[in-house]
Amino acid sequence: MAAKLTVLEKEIATFKLGDIEYISITDIARFKNTARTDDLIRNWLRNRNTIEFLGIWEQLNNPDFKPVEFDGFKMEAGLNSFALTPKQWIEATNAVGLISKAGRYGGTYAQKDIAFEFASWVSVEFKLYLIKEFQRLKEQELQQLGWDIKRNLAKVNYLIHTDAIKENLVPDAVSASQIAQVYANEADLLNVALFGVTAKQWRAQNAGLVGNMRDHANVHQLVCLANLESLNAHFIQQRLSQAARLASLNTLAIKQMSILTNSLIPRSLHIDIENQNSDID
Repeated sequence: MAAKLTVLEKEIATFKLGDIEYISITDIARFKNTARTDDLIRNWLRNRNTIEFLGIWEQLNNPDFKPVEFDGFKMEAGLNSFALTPKQWIEATNAVGLISKAGRYGGTYAQKDIAFEFASWVSVEFKLYLIKEFQRLKEQELQQLGWDIKRNLAKVNYLIHTDAIKENLVPDAVSASQIAQVYANEADLLNVALFGVTAKQWRAQNAGLVGNMRDHANVHQLVCLANLESLNAHFIQQRLSQAARLASLNTLAIKQMSILTNSLIPRSLHIDIENQNSDID
């Protein structure tokens, strides 16, 4: 679902097509006049400065733009008889900076720089709030992207981890449920080393949350988890006991989280190895 911006209590639709991010200038126009959004956009397009701005943007960003048709519009812009709709501009010049969408969620959309220009024409105040809200959305998306990358990294490392378990810890001729139990035990080994609780304990403490503890982990924890998965795979191949691996992984988790968060780790992360081993088994 495309993100929406909320600017001065007005919802502004956005979407992305290829590498270009678009903002609904129809929604922006509603800030000025709810009933005459199309008229406002057409009046804006009649302005010579608007035509020059659109033409320069297209020449910089659109190799298929038709400059001859643009010159014709530029010569007529500002005359009393000149009228132009977004659809006419798009079809005549092969423009990509504006998009005219039909349907329930239709309207005129503009590339973000063009949308900011239109917002300035409508209201300087609205433009400033729009830019601020758009920047907030981009920062939020970057944070989510960073979380997704770290989550996927943890998943990739988990494959390395499960391969090491399969090769070294799962004997031949066992049932599927027995194999699953071995994998679950090793997953809980990592959970205890990093989070201090098993998956079962976490679910009991967070009954109202959807997903598992890894779905609710922060970026620092996911980076650390990816490292622990690789290290545990290495420890398994070295034939270290589960107790020895748990102790080493917990020590490494404390050290890495201290570095990643640049702060002291609470004592709660220091686990009782003997008691946790019994919970894992």
